Amino acid sequence: MPLSRRDFVHRSTLLGAGVLVAGSAEVLASAPGAIAAPAGGEAAAARGGGTALGYGPLVADPKGLLALPKGFSYRVITQTGKTRLVTGESTPSNHDGTAAFAGHHGSTLLVNNHELKGPRADWPHPVPLLEGHVYDPGAAGGCTVVEVRNHGRQVTEWVGIAGTSTNCAGGRTPWGTWLSGEETEDRAGQNGMTRDHGYIFEVDPYDQSANRDPRPIKALGRYAHEAVVVDERRGHLYLTEDASNPNGLLFRWTPPAGFRHGKGRLRTLAADAGVLEAFKVFDSHGKLVDDLSRAAGIGTTYGVDWVKVPDRDARTTSVRKQFKDGEITRARKLEGMWWGDGGCYFVSSFARSESPVQHDGQVWFYNPSRRTITLKVLLGVNADPAGDHGNFDGPDNITVSPYGGLVIAEDGEGVQHLFGTTDDGRTFPIARNELNLGTAEKPEFSEFTGVTFSEDGDTLFANIQEPGIMLAITGPWQRCHRG
Repeated sequence: MPLSRRDFVHRSTLLGAGVLVAGSAEVLASAPGAIAAPAGGEAAAARGGGTALGYGPLVADPKGLLALPKGFSYRVITQTGKTRLVTGESTPSNHDGTAAFAGHHGSTLLVNNHELKGPRADWPHPVPLLEGHVYDPGAAGGCTVVEVRNHGRQVTEWVGIAGTSTNCAGGRTPWGTWLSGEETEDRAGQNGMTRDHGYIFEVDPYDQSANRDPRPIKALGRYAHEAVVVDERRGHLYLTEDASNPNGLLFRWTPPAGFRHGKGRLRTLAADAGVLEAFKVFDSHGKLVDDLSRAAGIGTTYGVDWVKVPDRDARTTSVRKQFKDGEITRARKLEGMWWGDGGCYFVSSFARSESPVQHDGQVWFYNPSRRTITLKVLLGVNADPAGDHGNFDGPDNITVSPYGGLVIAEDGEGVQHLFGTTDDGRTFPIARNELNLGTAEKPEFSEFTGVTFSEDGDTLFANIQEPGIMLAITGPWQRCHRG
């Protein structure tokens, strides 16, 4: 039963006004009708973004690759043009979403997306077309599986699936597989494609034979997929869409009656199996919130309803364009998502001209029991992205840290970081990309992607998307408590 506006309004209490933005000294008015942050949130947020919190200042890397706090170190796991697959080809480029799984005898298995869009001929290092593992021979993307042993000293990499396009983010399943999302809506005949794209594919890191004959999970819809998470208790899948004109949507898929999750079962579903819905949120006055960027304070809470998608395969009209204004809620660049704390954290990367409340990133938490979303992290507009002053912008891939809070991969302007957040929304740096792809006069740094911890919590894996580098970061991890 959906949460009614009357119930939400009855339960809501307006607690306060302006809340400071994490990592910024800018004060914004609270969202109309929203529930503001609890007492003390303003002072806590005002301290965010500096080096007093977390692991201390970042130390420049003499190798010019990755700056880390004192006591931390990194190891390169794969690198496009330098490391090779078991079949002899170069590691594919453009590393993106990644998940880690416990392998045999203490090893770690990582499924790594490669965000390669368009014709194979456009890419020097596409995902190789491994026989039996190809969906569309015209597409350059896919996933590789990386096995790491002996603290990163032994690395083996092979193709999971190939012939998919623009494999951006995805999600780890409770049954030990990876769901890889195509961030594209290309159809057969467009951009060199011979089959329709914009789907989710399942990849098994343990069993290469299970990845043969890749099949899109059409029940989850065809659109510009970003991330996906699984609610193991209720069976729902939640999915983000990174799109614009108009902005993308957050989706929920409800399985058909009697369906039980497990390895390979999603791909057996009919294209119209279950119900795919887009979310609409409303404030404590029962008023629809048309775009999540309207929220202006950490702690803002909205109620959530779900609206059925008319044509999930987007045969004539993109899914997000099938809804009229006032029917659903949109958000700019809905990106990373991770399940934790009984719900899902998800990212809206930034907002500009489409909103009177501009920001450089939000992280929300959806509570499926309460059917509410709450703004956990809000990044003010970074006025100096080329500097390194403790301000962050453009959150993308995200993971829940075993040490509390979140770790976020930055995909913004200028300098790029991995940064952490505390439970109360404060931010702190973990790493800085020092690999300059530009010039001394006009430096350019690629985004971080694929942030994920090993099963034992000892190693944080992350990627530098271009040219394609997977890194393993170790050090004195600890819980970053509230101040």
